[in-house]
Amino acid sequence: MNPKNRSGESRSGESRAGDAYRRAGVDIDAGEALVTALKPLAAATRRPGSAAVLGGFGGVFDLRAAGFKDPLLIAANDGVGTKLAVASAMRRHETIGIDLVAMCVNDVIAQGGEPLLFLDYFATSRLDAAVAETVIAGIAQGCKQANCALAGGETAEMPGMYRDGDYDLAGFALGACERGDLLPRNNIEAGDLVFGLASNGFHANGFSLLRHILREQNIGFDAPFPADKSKTIGEVLLRPTRIYAAALHGLAGRIKALAHITGGGLPGNIPRILPDGLSVQIDAGAWHIPAEMAYFQSLGGWSDHEMARTFNCGIGMAGIVAAAEKQNLLTCLQARGEMALEIGRVVQSAPGQARVQLLGQWNQGA
Repeated sequence: MNPKNRSGESRSGESRAGDAYRRAGVDIDAGEALVTALKPLAAATRRPGSAAVLGGFGGVFDLRAAGFKDPLLIAANDGVGTKLAVASAMRRHETIGIDLVAMCVNDVIAQGGEPLLFLDYFATSRLDAAVAETVIAGIAQGCKQANCALAGGETAEMPGMYRDGDYDLAGFALGACERGDLLPRNNIEAGDLVFGLASNGFHANGFSLLRHILREQNIGFDAPFPADKSKTIGEVLLRPTRIYAAALHGLAGRIKALAHITGGGLPGNIPRILPDGLSVQIDAGAWHIPAEMAYFQSLGGWSDHEMARTFNCGIGMAGIVAAAEKQNLLTCLQARGEMALEIGRVVQSAPGQARVQLLGQWNQGA
């Protein structure tokens, strides 16, 4: 199955066995050459606590060297779904690795964690070293953005499991936080405010629906994007998921809760951080829905409710903060280059009431 385990040794040492494996469709030599090419990429993601060097049987991290005193570990894994199909159709593989890192580390961040280590799994029918290296270079770039070390990974070449040219990705992130910084906190109450950080478009959710509506309307990925004809629809869809590590670093003590807005949108993810008896009211007019989302909403004839339950609608990370802390927090986030906005408030929840109440209509003015 595996030409090279990037955190370990080659699983074949005899040339005769290697020749037989190659005839079966697995090229061990190509896998080993790929590992050699990837070592500088991994080394460039070094951070305090990790050497970020490929070649051992696993990644090692020194929590004390990273400055932790009483840490809790936080682990998350994810993929990028059918956004891979857009990357393959466009033959644009440079940023899909950033998506993979983002989908994992943003979950770690949402629990108050600092991303530390990342591992990836790249599976394909036959190894195309150029594609694999491009994808994993994107993963390394995502790790740099998240300040976490690319500690290893698996390259699995599995003839017969995938169509030629197809590949799949999975990612695994390990982070940590000091015990007192774990989110969500147990002091969320009515009157707290909800803030949002801008997304970078669709991120990596809802692509089966997006691809379906494009097929239904006979629109190709290479068609010009109406709101900016200098870009194709495919290029707009491939904008990489934002990584919120730098924006939120060191701020867990000021925040009561964070929700990474992925599949299910605001209504599906905010309830995961709310205690019983509380709901949030979200003002849909507090921010501008991205132009690409307005375009697809019009194309599909989808209601605001359908949009909200499927896409992030312009908010990639939402959080809860005490009213007295709101302005200081937003000022800090804005100073870090974030579009950070107050988007709602926490209220008492009546029996049978929706945990997230979306008020008003999307602001599509920009």
